[in-house]
Amino acid sequence: MTKKMDKTIFMILAFIGGILLGTIFYGGLWFTVKKSVASKMPAIWVLGSFFLRVCITLVGFYYISFGNWQKLFICVLGFIVARLIVMRFTKSIEQKQQQLEKEIGHET
Repeated sequence: MTKKMDKTIFMILAFIGGILLGTIFYGGLWFTVKKSVASKMPAIWVLGSFFLRVCITLVGFYYISFGNWQKLFICVLGFIVARLIVMRFTKSIEQKQQQLEKEIGHET
């Protein structure tokens, strides 16, 4: 009973770790795009961010899975879920900014 519970807890932690890694990866991508559009050297932002995000993600997958393919699979599922969460979050931010710009445009 205890071993099964430990395995379940580790799988839940792997899923949460995947969500955290995905949030860092996709949130970092969103941040990079925002910064690189206004930057004088966008290539540095894009390449630097890409390498940093990929390194963090790969190291995170390695340590979370710890050689167990089931944990890696659950972690990747959490990573995918984080993509959906970040997409929804950033879309709502963009919609709010567009609405604000429309309201400001109507006032002038």
